[in-house]
Formats: sequence, structure tokens, C-alpha cells
Amino acid sequence: MRILITAKKSYVGLSLKTWLGQWPNKYRVDTMSSRNDEWRNIDFSQYDVLFHVAAFVHKKEEAKMEGNYYKVNRDLTISLARKAKQSGVKQFIFMSTVAVYGLVGKVKENIVINKDTPCLPTTFYGKSKLQAEKELEKLNDKCFHVAIIRSPMIYGPNCPGNYNRLKKFVMHVPVFPQINNQRSMIFIDNLSEFIRLLVINNEYGLFFPQNKEYVNTSEMVRLIMQEKSKRIYFSRIIAFGMNIEKYISIWNKVFGNLVIDHQLSSYKNVEYCVADFEQSIKICETKL
Repeated sequence: MRILITAKKSYVGLSLKTWLGQWPNKYRVDTMSSRNDEWRNIDFSQYDVLFHVAAFVHKKEEAKMEGNYYKVNRDLTISLARKAKQSGVKQFIFMSTVAVYGLVGKVKENIVINKDTPCLPTTFYGKSKLQAEKELEKLNDKCFHVAIIRSPMIYGPNCPGNYNRLKKFVMHVPVFPQINNQRSMIFIDNLSEFIRLLVINNEYGLFFPQNKEYVNTSEMVRLIMQEKSKRIYFSRIIAFGMNIEKYISIWNKVFGNLVIDHQLSSYKNVEYCVADFEQSIKICETKL
């Protein structure tokens, strides 16, 4: 089976390629850059699956960047999908995001994404991804299957993003707040195995992969520090003292509750979760 990944430097894309490398006789995986028009000259007909992971993401959205979000996350996605369909590719897998719901985590509130949750994105990133989803669904038919993955936060060894930022922070502090929160997250190996199953079964539709367990931020820090053999003190007093107005945005981002209903993620009895949460942290901190 031949698979083309639309990003040469994507963490998710390269992780999938490495994961599928366990079966060299079953999968052949190529990557391509989608930053220019060179992809238009690639013969897609030699591939069974196109995994589209390339996207425009920026930490701080600015109005002047709006066009870039739609150009890359929507327009490029549709162009790639149309070319793939015309070329006889059997399956198009699109990495979307839970940002299409426009929800943010909140401390002391249970924010749950379920089958009835409306999509009301509030960012250019979320809006552009949702518009791409809607156009992709129009292309789906019995010969061309479109699978859309609405992913929560992804983490893994040497991953970019919030996991590494949190780890770098806690490595330099002696005390960390103790708060009982819940977040949906997915370990990169679990995501890679999930995508492999989508490919094997030529799936189509909406998918919501996540770890079997919801993640508690304080517990995650404890496990990281345990792997680093570094002591850290957890304080409920600090948690209470920091719960003031000027910290609310950061506080909610780190400790807010935001989960996907497990019923949405029960694909194949969640057999794609090859590592539980504790195992995943061990892998993250030992696989450098």
C-alpha cells in the first residue's frame, strides 16, 4: 500500500511514517512539500492514500494573517483532494482539529464535546479547518473515501507545542498547583496506530481519536518529574491563590476541563491505544 503525506517536516506526518516503517513490506510512505505548486506535478495515481497534514498554524492570530489560513487550510486542502480523486486515489485523510467547536477549557466547569455539540469556531484556524471539512464531505463517494480526524492536543517525544512548553516550565520551578481537571489528549503512537487502522479499513467519515484516559495536568507533571528524577511539590494553596482575574486565561488553558465524549472515540474498541497514559509519558521522556 502506497501512502503520500503532504508535509516533509510535520511532526504527525513523520511520526506516522516512522510507525508504518514497522511493516516495510506492507506500506510504502512518501512525503512531499505543499508550500509551492510543485505538488501539482506529482503523479498521485501511484498512491492509494493521501494523508493531508500540512496546515497554517500560528501561536498568535492577527487579522493580517487571515488570508493565509484560508489559502492553506481550506483552499490547498480542496485542491489536493480534487487532484487525488481525479487521479484515482482511494482515500483522503484530513487532519482537522477540535478547534472547529470553538470551545476552551474552563476550571471548575465540565466542557464536553459530544455528538450534539455545534461547530462554532472562533479562530481563523478553526474556521478555515471547518470550511475545508465541509467541502471535503462533498467529494466523498463509494470510490473516494474522505476521513476527517478532529484531534485533541497531540503529544509525544520531542513534540512541538504545549507539552514541551509545560515540561520546560516545570523543570525550573519547585512548586506546582494541584488541581483535579480533565483534558482530552492523544499520544502520538496512539494516533499513528489509529491512522493505520483507518488506512487498512479504508474508512470514511468523522473520527475523534484520543487516549483511553482523560489527562489530569497535575498528574502529567508528576509523571514527567518522576521520569526526570526531579522532586516537585504540589500545592492546593497555590492553586487557590492564583485563581484571580488576570490569570484566568492562562489558568483555563493549562487547567481547564475540556474533553471529548469517549463514545465518539470508541473506534474498534479503542484498540489503537497502544500505550496507556503512564506508559506514554515514560516513552516521551526516555525516547530522545
